[in-house]
Amino acid sequence: MTNFSLTELPKRGRIHFIGIGGVSMSGLAEILLSKDFIVSGSDINYSPVIAKLEKHGLKFYKGHLGENARGTDLVVYTAAVKADNPEIVFAVEHNIKIIPRSALLGAIMSAYKYSIAIAGTHGKTTVTSMVSYICQNLKLDPTILVGANLDIINGNIKTGKSEYFIAEACEYHRSFLDFKPYCATVLNVEPDHLDYYKDEDDYHSAYIDFLKLVSPDGFVVACGDDEDLMKIACNCNLKVITYGLTNKESDITAKNITVSKGRTDYDMYKGGKKLCHVSLKVIGRHNILNSLAALANAYMLGLDMQLAADSLASFKGADRRFEYKGEYNGAEVYDDYAHHPTEIKATISAAEEIPHNRIICIFQPHTYSRTKAFFEDFAEAFNGVDILMLADIYAAREEDDGSISSEILNNHIVSKGINSIYLSFDEISKYIKANAKPLDIIIVMGAGDIVNLTKHIIGDDT
Repeated sequence: MTNFSLTELPKRGRIHFIGIGGVSMSGLAEILLSKDFIVSGSDINYSPVIAKLEKHGLKFYKGHLGENARGTDLVVYTAAVKADNPEIVFAVEHNIKIIPRSALLGAIMSAYKYSIAIAGTHGKTTVTSMVSYICQNLKLDPTILVGANLDIINGNIKTGKSEYFIAEACEYHRSFLDFKPYCATVLNVEPDHLDYYKDEDDYHSAYIDFLKLVSPDGFVVACGDDEDLMKIACNCNLKVITYGLTNKESDITAKNITVSKGRTDYDMYKGGKKLCHVSLKVIGRHNILNSLAALANAYMLGLDMQLAADSLASFKGADRRFEYKGEYNGAEVYDDYAHHPTEIKATISAAEEIPHNRIICIFQPHTYSRTKAFFEDFAEAFNGVDILMLADIYAAREEDDGSISSEILNNHIVSKGINSIYLSFDEISKYIKANAKPLDIIIVMGAGDIVNLTKHIIGDDT
């Protein structure tokens, strides 16, 4: 946890972001630029996001050089930036204050009375998007920072003028311990990021500490179906509202669920009282839970529940969350961010609800540590897939020590009786173009550069 306050921001000095092109970093920079702070940033590549920030006054430096930080009063970095980064080294040598991205986000969040932080292993972006839809459509004029582009705000950031602030709360490196939210929404606490956390207990301890930071007059929204989360939430000495589908003791649940033609309908109940009818354009059990989490926030904030539910009727899903991208040879092509076994199962389950010929999944594992930690779970995650294709592991922040590979994982998956093939991106593209058939569902899945393959398959390389 980093102690940092907005009063420490240099109003007349320059604030410099290392890795300004990232989703969260660019969003924070835009918030500061909207408040007339002087902001600069560096990144390896130039992008439309950076071009947008330049129009708001950003000074951009391409590449990472120590000189980029000269004359700055504050340097902001992400967990992906290493200590030997030239700009970090320069800042240290010249006694320039350095803070992590999460400390800045926490400081900004503290300036809003109704700050809503959405945390959990899975579903953060979707629920943050849904809460944003509700608050935006009910004209609460919130400030929004979400981890994917959202159509209702034409991007991933919106700077509002009210006391509402909505943001994702990431547990990696315990980043969310820099937040002090009015509301903490926790979706699940299934262990992840085991390259950082020692074990399950260590992972859960971060969430215990996170809930201790919630405002005493605020509240917690928690999924009642997650047994480990219930143990954590029930001992946090805060006002807690639970939601769920299987836990009969959850405060809020969905009844009379129907699914047809890509649409999900249900009635939302609190106890024996119907609060509203919900109609969604997204499918899957996980999206019913996601919408219940978002609507539980609306309930606790005292909003009109039917209007809140109606706000979700136009929600088509967050960017890269089982997102329909187009067709190839009559097959529907979807793009999905799933990179954890539980997320993979949820996406495949949703795909199975759509009338189809075959489900073809193209998966790129994300990080060597996650692939090793969930090796057996990955082997079981693709049940229901007719053809699986594995691309090489996306290393991200890690080095390859040779102990795990997509080829090793593929061989293990094949031993489980699943039709799986290990191929390069080029080989995958050629296979799809030679074998895709009408009514096939093709899911391009992963958190790495596999997103580029989606564009190549449907012929949109722009």
